[in-house]
Amino acid sequence: MPTSFVRQQKPRPKKGFRGFLYRATGGAWNFGPSALEREEDELARRISRQLQGSFNTAVLSLKGGIGKTSTTVGVGLTLAEFRGDPPCAIDANPDSGDLVERALGEGIYQKAMPRTITDLLKNIDSVNSLTELSRYMHHSGRLHLIAGEQDPEVSDSLTAEEYLRIRKLISSYYSVALTDCGTGVTHNAMSGILQSADNLIIAAGYAVSGAKRARSTLQWLSGHGYEELARNAIVVITDKDEVSNRVDKDAIEEHLAGMCRELIAVPHDRGVADGDLVTLDHLKPETRRAYKEIAAAIVDGYR
Repeated sequence: MPTSFVRQQKPRPKKGFRGFLYRATGGAWNFGPSALEREEDELARRISRQLQGSFNTAVLSLKGGIGKTSTTVGVGLTLAEFRGDPPCAIDANPDSGDLVERALGEGIYQKAMPRTITDLLKNIDSVNSLTELSRYMHHSGRLHLIAGEQDPEVSDSLTAEEYLRIRKLISSYYSVALTDCGTGVTHNAMSGILQSADNLIIAAGYAVSGAKRARSTLQWLSGHGYEELARNAIVVITDKDEVSNRVDKDAIEEHLAGMCRELIAVPHDRGVADGDLVTLDHLKPETRRAYKEIAAAIVDGYR
């Protein structure tokens, strides 16, 4: 005996030629979503998965200028687009990091109230609500950000203990946090960052030196008590400088792939390479797709 008298409706296509046909015929021609659209929907489902608790992804590299901060912003904005709860990005770069400038644009950031991670630490004991915390944050749409210290005499002073206090506070209000760690793995705050990280993004480039540094980072982690983080790391290779055909990209990817959980390539994109404001609307579809894959891989790792 049938359990239902209602036929299951085929999913309707929203994009591309199939979506056009569906709309043009009033739904009479429904070929269902394309394989690409189904993949996009699956990425969205993975990114938006409901989480129990608060999780933190650290973004790090041994070399500057290879896409670490642009990855933090791009992935943060992608998480903000698909998740029901806004994510938080923390600039823990000891070298006057520009995370907030990349998310807001330098002009807007300079006009904003110059609150930084140092200001938050000075008053952290009095912050007991999200409303109070928001006074020390900047906002790029639904992505909430804590700016790094810009004074070079102060910026390198963030300790592991201070970072852990910030992380504990953020965990009370945000289910997903990204931490832009700066360059290197031995600065003052790094032990606190690694101690509280649930997974890692290792930023790399297609230059041979960038690949070797990424491999060295994974080896360093494995040799210093962070084997699980290294094994479950996501290596992100950004083609920031549009390398020539002489560079064997496949060989570099193969060089790194066996040491991490996932390797994702971000194509060359002026919206990333110029070192200015990163906005999803101005990125190539391939770049946005890469950031979706990274965001999905991050949330997959929150178990």
